[in-house]
Amino acid sequence: MSDHCASCGKADANLKACKACKLVKYCGVDCQVAHRPAHKKACREKARELFDEKLYALPPKREDCPICMIPLPCHDEECTYMVCCGKTICNGCVYCMTRNCCPFCNTADPRSVEESLKRLSDRIEKYNDPEAMIMLSAYYRMGAHGLPLDLSKVIELLQRASELESATGHYHLGLSYHNGVGVKHDKKKAVHHWQIAAMMGNMQARHNLGCAEEENGNFQRAMKHFMIAAKCGFEKSLDAVKDGFRDGHVTKEDFEKTLRDYQASCDETKSEQRDRFAVIKAQARD
Repeated sequence: MSDHCASCGKADANLKACKACKLVKYCGVDCQVAHRPAHKKACREKARELFDEKLYALPPKREDCPICMIPLPCHDEECTYMVCCGKTICNGCVYCMTRNCCPFCNTADPRSVEESLKRLSDRIEKYNDPEAMIMLSAYYRMGAHGLPLDLSKVIELLQRASELESATGHYHLGLSYHNGVGVKHDKKKAVHHWQIAAMMGNMQARHNLGCAEEENGNFQRAMKHFMIAAKCGFEKSLDAVKDGFRDGHVTKEDFEKTLRDYQASCDETKSEQRDRFAVIKAQARD
């Protein structure tokens, strides 16, 4: 990058780079505004390129279950958030260590709905806990646990969780915009929140981005999302990659690598306790 202002040509070591593309530098706002018409197209192209580098980068490593110390599954429904201590524990440990108390902190299970709601409120008020906000938003969305169905409260809680950099909060807020629940239907805002969630490691959001790109006919971009999610163990995305390979959107090399990475991810998160819980869950469905 040159140390000369892209607009007036002045040489200065204290020039400021264009925040969007980092390609050029300016003396100040006046020079940047004056140069905007000539720079706009290249700026947008480079900014998209830089954003895609972040968007399609490998997600951060998943946190470990605080009990078995094995990485948590990428599917939220395979984990349980404990209101008492704010820990997220794999369902295998929750099932195998259930003693009518939290398997991590040994706090007794709430004896009533009122006590459960009070613990949630305490987590929010005392610790500003985004996961507690998301759980409470689910109760308001369903009108459960004695709470009224209140979609405005749902959005308020999800927005707070998102502002606290919760990937799950961004995912659910994106879902609200996508479905028009509590807010006006807005595909762009849905994609925006899913992109943030995906970059933070939420694989359901990543899968949804793939579906959105596929609907728009952007098959290569869609397959990139699906392959990333599949490599992290997300089964729905693996199915999408299989379809992409069948339809000619995924190369044989990429398909085989995705299969290997998917299996490696599944092996990494596998445990006897989780397998036992999966069997019990399957039997309950039958």
